[in-house]
Amino acid sequence: MEKKKKDIVKMLLNQNLEEKDEEEILDLLINEPISIDVDKETDKHLTFGEKVADKFSAIAGSWAFIIGFCLFLIIWIIVNGFLLANAADPYPFILLNLLLSCLASLQAPIIMMSQNRQAKKDTIRNKNDYRTDLKSELILESLHDDLEKILKNQKKILDYIEEKKK
Repeated sequence: MEKKKKDIVKMLLNQNLEEKDEEEILDLLINEPISIDVDKETDKHLTFGEKVADKFSAIAGSWAFIIGFCLFLIIWIIVNGFLLANAADPYPFILLNLLLSCLASLQAPIIMMSQNRQAKKDTIRNKNDYRTDLKSELILESLHDDLEKILKNQKKILDYIEEKKK
């Protein structure tokens, strides 16, 4: 069972634990933090494009953007459809249609880039959670084993005391 624990720890925590006994492994697990702040770690390595994609996604996915864009569309239609005699984009608003198509063709990939990066961050977060859960499980298992040893010793002591009383 001890060999299996070492193999699990080596495999899942990617530590160099070649010839350490179980106590050293548990000490390593207890004393060295294995969890990380995923947001801080991933934000350290962001490229300029990823930062722009995240900010753009935050803006494009907000109610302020939706309301502002609806106001822009209404103003465009009123100005070009009703107010100007020689409008730059008269009904059926072909220029507006072109602008909307261009916006959609650029907006979708930028938002997808941000979502892909978020998915990578979620994967890292899941791995981090798994490592933390593994550490907790191994420590609890060790505590359980220690408690069993203590209870066995206590039983031996009680048996010894009972024998001496007789």
